[in-house]
Amino acid sequence: MAMRTVRRAATRPGSLPASLASLAEKLLTPHGVDRYLELIDPMLVRSEIRGEVVALRRPTRDSITLTVRPSRAWRGFAAGQFVRVTVDIDGVRRTRCYSPAGSAHRGDELEFTVKAHEGGLVSRHLHERGHVGMVLGLSPADGTFALPEPRPESIVLIAGGSGITPVLSMLRTLVDERHPGEVSLLYYARTPDDVPYADELDELAARRGVRIHVRHTATDGHFNADHLRRVAPWFARATTYLCGPSSLMEAVRAHYADAGISEHLHTEEFAPPVLTVAASEAGGRIRFVRSGVDIVSDGRPLLEQAEDAGLSPEHGCRMGICFSCTQRKVSGVVRTAGGEESAEDDEEIQLCVTAAVGDVEIDC
Repeated sequence: MAMRTVRRAATRPGSLPASLASLAEKLLTPHGVDRYLELIDPMLVRSEIRGEVVALRRPTRDSITLTVRPSRAWRGFAAGQFVRVTVDIDGVRRTRCYSPAGSAHRGDELEFTVKAHEGGLVSRHLHERGHVGMVLGLSPADGTFALPEPRPESIVLIAGGSGITPVLSMLRTLVDERHPGEVSLLYYARTPDDVPYADELDELAARRGVRIHVRHTATDGHFNADHLRRVAPWFARATTYLCGPSSLMEAVRAHYADAGISEHLHTEEFAPPVLTVAASEAGGRIRFVRSGVDIVSDGRPLLEQAEDAGLSPEHGCRMGICFSCTQRKVSGVVRTAGGEESAEDDEEIQLCVTAAVGDVEIDC
């Protein structure tokens, strides 16, 4: 498939000497030096991590790959971790979590491949309006889904759809390290046209000795034990990393449980955590103070109930990662997806991973 690539030469952003920056900070109070540096060049900001898009390509009909040069505040990442990416859309900052797809040893540039989902505000914006020179906000890398030190001797990577990005980062990192052990990749995409890194996967299989099987679900079906045995007959003694849609995750988990090796399986979720409070415990009302909306709680996450009530709170990942949906709880008891309860007044809570226990008031 032909792919169009756009690239421009980019230089590493400079920085102010520490003494000069400190003096400027004092002189420019209350706004601070960053407020003025941002007007000159957003990449000069010192207190936040920024990234400039220096190249892009569209490997499939509904995805875009952005090469991003981070500012000096960037401190690198471990293969498999995610980054909170912030973009301004119609004057509002929106944040989503994306995993760098590149090797952890090539930190001067980050690579994000984003699939445009139907109804996905940020993914569609990046796919349709992403351009060279675009500046994004970046967070420090985060997440425990990452290659450990020392590396396992045998590694199986399983991915589906956009779950290829953290897994490909692991694979590229291992290749850069000339990992001496066994490495296999099993990847699922709907059709050959839906594989974003098809040429590179072929090259890795042919020249690097990595065992790679790409399965097209439209013709090959979904995960089964035979697919895994063919690409990694030694999977039972390997460490496995899995990322993809929930149907794939569930099938692989079940297979590893049946084989008695669930402890070998490490996963990255792209689905929100399951959170409900029994109606008998919910037993109260939720009052959204600013909106003047008052509803009977049914035990679901506060974000879902707010949306059903006609409200539109800011939100991002729906997994408790991006913190976009954080609001102030005025009063009441809430329970998080981890089972923890809090009765503290005037505390910041995440609507997507918090449910009401009894009467609750939210400043929303």
